[in-house]
Amino acid sequence: MPKKIIKKPAKNKKIAQKNPTKIQKKTVTKSTRPLPVPKELRVEPYWQELNKVIDPEINLGVVDLGLIYDIQLKNGKCAITMSLTTPACPYGPTLLKNIEDRMRLYKDVKSVKINIVWDPVWNQDFIDQDIRDLMLGF
Repeated sequence: MPKKIIKKPAKNKKIAQKNPTKIQKKTVTKSTRPLPVPKELRVEPYWQELNKVIDPEINLGVVDLGLIYDIQLKNGKCAITMSLTTPACPYGPTLLKNIEDRMRLYKDVKSVKINIVWDPVWNQDFIDQDIRDLMLGF
């Protein structure tokens, strides 16, 4: 019996207009650093810049909150690996736009790609330890 191929509609509107059944491929480069990147390894200035993006529900920077897992910058291409506090985060699209806008402030950044991941799943342990001590008492 021949295999049945199921094609899913394209999510990208431009692709969908050309070929509504084209299957999108997503390539994610694995980081060699642990995720999320430990605070002591976040030495590049863009980590501080991205921390200016504030999660409006918790009123913390996305880096201190532990949402930014990794930032790779090579040949003008920026790849950010991050998560959200929940898949249903109502501010997710706003945070993504603000993060992209902040990275584009750097003249050597030509493109920004944000990869949302759910592994590892974000939890309170990812919040900066000093802030967690102040906020949560543990």
